[in-house]
Amino acid sequence: MTVGRYCPDTVDEFIDTQVLSRGLDERTAMAYQNDLEKLYLWLEVSGMKGKSGNAECPGNAECLGNAECPGNAECSGNADSLLEEQMETYLDYLSREKGLRCSTIFRKQKVFGYYLSYLVSAGRLKSFRPLKPMGHPKKASIDTLLTKKEVEAFFQALDREYEDLDSDFRRRICLRDQVMMRLLFYHGIEISELLQLEVPDYDRKTATLVIRRKRQEDYSVYLFSHTLRQQMDQWLLEHVYFEHGGEYYNRMFLSKLGKPLSMKMVINIFDKYRDMAGIEKVCKPKDLKNSLGRYAEEVVRELG
Repeated sequence: MTVGRYCPDTVDEFIDTQVLSRGLDERTAMAYQNDLEKLYLWLEVSGMKGKSGNAECPGNAECLGNAECPGNAECSGNADSLLEEQMETYLDYLSREKGLRCSTIFRKQKVFGYYLSYLVSAGRLKSFRPLKPMGHPKKASIDTLLTKKEVEAFFQALDREYEDLDSDFRRRICLRDQVMMRLLFYHGIEISELLQLEVPDYDRKTATLVIRRKRQEDYSVYLFSHTLRQQMDQWLLEHVYFEHGGEYYNRMFLSKLGKPLSMKMVINIFDKYRDMAGIEKVCKPKDLKNSLGRYAEEVVRELG
């Protein structure tokens, strides 16, 4: 195998003797080599090479077995401890600066451990200690729930567009979106549950809606919002324009082609009106559905 110019010969030897010769597949060999190549590249670019404290020793495992390395105990000992520290610094960098997942960091750490073990067995290092476990940094909590002002601006944008549209077809689309977004907000329905609703799930007389769940019992919600009830009744009257005689005619929310909406479509609808409302924070439909409690708290605070 050909390695990058920043990889020492020991990486070639490691791949040949510890990976390929043991019957591991080519993809595993490439993954191991890539991990080690990037390590040595980072050491080169970051200037961490040659920091062993010994002027004659390059300061990492690349020097061991190298004709330029004095090969004495002082040099080897420095290289032993230094390479482990460099690996730990590199893994910490990948975790904190690059935000790699814990599983990715753990995999790389295992590869580095195999490599250190090989260096010892090949006589390139005297000994090595296990690398310290790399903890994944906790990300700062970001407030993605919508405030009362943002919720009101969101629905104002929806309602304003409905009133401004001059096409009956586009108004029907907007009406559908109004009902979906208000169901998410007022009743905290999961998007997957929203997309599975069928027309018979809603009882106009009692204004109750049956929510179907995959792994739990179905439950009913009462549409307490007068605006939502009006829009739901109107939507069911307009629903026939979306059915197209297709197999999904009974699905509550359909695309203009008579097909079920996808998760991505709901996200796009939410993003459209979030932008129209001037909401700059990064938020998703699930944040709208989780914002009713915050909205109620702010209303109580204003009244009290």
